[in-house]
Amino acid sequence: MRVGVPREIKDGERRVGVTPAGARALAADGHAVLVERGAGANVGFDDGQYHAAGAQLTDAGAVWTCELVVKVKEVLPPEYPLLSAGTTVFGFAQINRDRVLLEALRKARVAVIGYETVRDAKGRVPLLAPMSRIAGRLAPLAGADALSTARGGSGVLLTGVDDIPGAIVVVLGAGNVGGEAARVAARLGARVRVFSRGATRRDALAASIAVEGLAIEAHGMEDRQRLEHTIADADLVVGGVLEPGTLSPKLVTRAMLRAMRPGSALVDVGIDQGGIAETSRMTRISDPTYVECGVVHYAVPNMPSLVARTATLALTHATLPYVRAMAGRGIEAALAGDAGLAAGLMVRGGDIVHAGLARDVA
Repeated sequence: MRVGVPREIKDGERRVGVTPAGARALAADGHAVLVERGAGANVGFDDGQYHAAGAQLTDAGAVWTCELVVKVKEVLPPEYPLLSAGTTVFGFAQINRDRVLLEALRKARVAVIGYETVRDAKGRVPLLAPMSRIAGRLAPLAGADALSTARGGSGVLLTGVDDIPGAIVVVLGAGNVGGEAARVAARLGARVRVFSRGATRRDALAASIAVEGLAIEAHGMEDRQRLEHTIADADLVVGGVLEPGTLSPKLVTRAMLRAMRPGSALVDVGIDQGGIAETSRMTRISDPTYVECGVVHYAVPNMPSLVARTATLALTHATLPYVRAMAGRGIEAALAGDAGLAAGLMVRGGDIVHAGLARDVA
């Protein structure tokens, strides 16, 4: 099979869909790997390494003619004219919030398998999970920056100093994003309050942090009054609630944000799926924040690209087995033989095939 690896063009995006080691594995399997020149340069993988691995270096036009195109972020408008009927795109789909993208994919009659909706045998999201954990670890650091006066923040130091306590950090969600955000914030000296819908995961998180000699408060998301009061007192809110394959629930209202002290901050990690706040709108790595309702919003959709080499290695470690399976067995056979991979199929041949996407765009 011909496998294409384009250079990512999203603002600030430095990751690459296949490493030279991955290209070598695919080439050894007997596949032709077409890599756009410069695709891995921003994470330390130069064209010479891909060439030595057996890949063919070419331009974007040739890459997008391949049967399987492996990338990181969603297809962007400059790439729409390059789409070819019958191509399968394997990457983060991010279609639910973007009707223009959806129509471009349907018109081109390409198939898209979204990393964020692929499942494993236990129903987990193995391709989204490592990026969620990285984004969760970065979220308190992004929040610390947003709280600085340079960003319009209140000037609260997340860690505290001497007898001055650390910031109050409210984390919504106790999964891969929320759990890592809570853990890092607690380690940095913040006062952490976690709200989640699942008691089992929430309690496990609190217990694991307690083992480190740290403490967090953990509450149920259903306690709306407590949630509102806690957010009003917060210096930083981290949105870590994600429902793969569908838009994020709006958990934070404008009224809740207005009740916060001016200069407080919100890091909305789930902005790829629309975000958890009524005020959230997507920003860019080159311009990551804006102020609304007196709160500094950080809503970058590709946070892991801030640590692009680590993120690339973590992502491709998870995705390469799926790429090799599709290239080796054929895409249709791979989908038929792996229900978890098939769960990631979003659109194909002009049709919407994912139930969550169909519901969101209805």
